[in-house]
Amino acid sequence: MRRWYKVLLPTVLFVLWLLLNESMSAGQVVVGLVLALWLGYASSRLRPLRSRPHKLWLLFGLARRVVVDIIRSNFEVARLILARRRPYTPGYVHIPLDLHDPHGRALLGCILTYTPGTVWVDVSNNVLTLHVLDLENEEFWIELVKTRYERTLMEVFQ
Repeated sequence: MRRWYKVLLPTVLFVLWLLLNESMSAGQVVVGLVLALWLGYASSRLRPLRSRPHKLWLLFGLARRVVVDIIRSNFEVARLILARRRPYTPGYVHIPLDLHDPHGRALLGCILTYTPGTVWVDVSNNVLTLHVLDLENEEFWIELVKTRYERTLMEVFQ
């Protein structure tokens, strides 16, 4: 299983090279193969911390949830800004994190920042500070992050 991870990046780079060049000529194949192997090796040397994910199939469900949440949030933020029926109340939520893996935290940060209306501000002492555009219920956001995202990320990365 460990060897599979070592060939994943070079394989993706090689296929991407061929797709971007729209050619399967011998020259493009050789150049793509050399670049993919060299960049795969060089990038592995830059990573001091190795990730050991488990249960990768859970990431497909997480990705689906994130896409749905991003779409919903886009509509909610647009409705909030365009309607202007009531003033929205931005605020900060402090969420205690049980996720300790740096790769899982990085992915959680991407998820929360990609979702319109929320921004990952800080994490210190295992407490995440999240800025929310319209903060009505702090408990809702704590429950959302912990059950919808953090639980799955903990199963994958810890």
